[in-house]
Amino acid sequence: MDKLLAYSDDSSEDQLKDTKPKDQKQDNATSVDPKAAQNNEEFQDLNDLINEEGLGIDHDLDISDLQKAQMNRKKNKFYTSNEVSTRKNHTSGHVEEYHLSSAKFDEQFYTFENFGHAQDPTINRGGGTVNAEGYRKVDYQKDAHGPKSKTTIDYKKELRKKRKREGEAGQEDFLGPWAFYQGEEDFREQKVIKTELQKKTEETHENRRQEKLEEKQREEALEYQQKVESEEEEEKEVEEKPAVRSYSILHLKNKGEEGKSFLAPPSGIETGSHECFIPKKWTHTYSGHSKGVQCIKFFPKYGHYLFSASHDGRVKLWDVMTHKKCVRTYIGHTESVRDISLTNNGRHFISAGYDKYVQHWDTESGKVIHSYNIKSIPFCCTFHPSGDQQNIFLVGSQNKKILQFDSRTAQGVQKYEEHLGSINTVTFVEDYKRFVSTADDKKIFVWEFGIPIVVKHISEPDMHAIPSATLHPNRKYFAGQSMDNKVVIYDCKGSFKINRKKKFAGHKNAGYACGLSFSPNGQFLSSGDSDGKLWFWDWKSGRNYRTIKAHDKVCIDVAWHPIDPSKVATCSWDGTIKIWD
Repeated sequence: MDKLLAYSDDSSEDQLKDTKPKDQKQDNATSVDPKAAQNNEEFQDLNDLINEEGLGIDHDLDISDLQKAQMNRKKNKFYTSNEVSTRKNHTSGHVEEYHLSSAKFDEQFYTFENFGHAQDPTINRGGGTVNAEGYRKVDYQKDAHGPKSKTTIDYKKELRKKRKREGEAGQEDFLGPWAFYQGEEDFREQKVIKTELQKKTEETHENRRQEKLEEKQREEALEYQQKVESEEEEEKEVEEKPAVRSYSILHLKNKGEEGKSFLAPPSGIETGSHECFIPKKWTHTYSGHSKGVQCIKFFPKYGHYLFSASHDGRVKLWDVMTHKKCVRTYIGHTESVRDISLTNNGRHFISAGYDKYVQHWDTESGKVIHSYNIKSIPFCCTFHPSGDQQNIFLVGSQNKKILQFDSRTAQGVQKYEEHLGSINTVTFVEDYKRFVSTADDKKIFVWEFGIPIVVKHISEPDMHAIPSATLHPNRKYFAGQSMDNKVVIYDCKGSFKINRKKKFAGHKNAGYACGLSFSPNGQFLSSGDSDGKLWFWDWKSGRNYRTIKAHDKVCIDVAWHPIDPSKVATCSWDGTIKIWD
């Protein structure tokens, strides 16, 4: 190239200096410029060098041609004329990107699987075919793409013909689809010998397994028998030796009029529907329990007595109308009393305690009619509200079961087992043909009474456990104390759905089973909370009408008087019972 540049400079200078007119004639033999001859020799040597190296010189190149050449070089940087990639973009070579639809890919994939050939998707190979080496499903003697090629059905038919047919269906030597093919006799002999050895080993293993299984069954049967015997012994001990001595103490000096029970209501009490009002002041306090009070119930229909269940294991009966003192104390539990339930006439009641006993009491005499050991902590109990089935009561316990007892036979008659947590409440709905149960598993089940099958299963992601519940006086709504500081309402008729229009909130009850109570006419809803406050809401609007600081500790239960329009009783873990009017 240096020679080329030097030649171009010298030639241009000589052309400017040795310019002559065209018509001047010179003799070539006599007038030869030695400098020009030297330049011609160098030019000839340069041309020879260019031809040997395979180079070419173009003058005045167009810029558009250069741009096209540059673009082609970028596009085909991995492509050469001999179809060999000069640069690798993968550890195993060169990988090209090829866009193929899923349908086309599936077509070629199954073609290769069935026939052993498929279309080559690479661009440089011109769309040829790819064959599987040693692939026996396709006849390479014939045209693989033509109509003479074997299909999968033809191949399967030929393969089926090669299979040997031995034995008949139902016989021991019948092989069926597991028969050998032609040309596999040697393999067959080896297979038969191997299966004989396997049979011997399988027989020994089967005998050992059978012996272990029989031994395990004998052990399980022995354990089950021992368990049954121990349970029977425990039941006999319970029947022969009661867990606690049950008795009662009567505190009345004057038992009332002669020939009349002290449970009879005083004269002059008028029953019936009446307008209710929210209480304004605290009128009386009952203090007689040594520990906190868990539950309170007014005497049915008249409300002239008040029952209270306490953590000291005792149930007390208080007078509400006259002297307002304790009438009788029922002592029948060694642990705290969790819940009580009364019959419609108040002559009998049951108490459920943490000592795993449910005591059936006679209210007037103070004697225990029968004790039920349910072998688990009972959390709730309730009598059947129907007048002709007052001998039936339900108990919800910690072992996730609802037990149904008959007080006439003193035996369990039914079990309801579907919950995954401890049973908290049992409430009868729909004319007492069904009942609703809530548990710690955050579910609500609707049961058909007497049939241990769930009729309605209510479980939502946003639901919380309901430790306390009550029924509206019109029996159309079911109110539950939710653990997210709300009171949830469900419709008891029809589909039993949640009523989201009814919202009662503002109190704090998380972690406590605070009781609920409706006014007799259903106009107001009352509840306690963890701060010892008493809350009153309007049933229609859900508005909080009044909040009263009732107790120093948690206000665990509240009860509205069945007759007095503005009398409400509350109890607390501070051991007191207060009357508000």
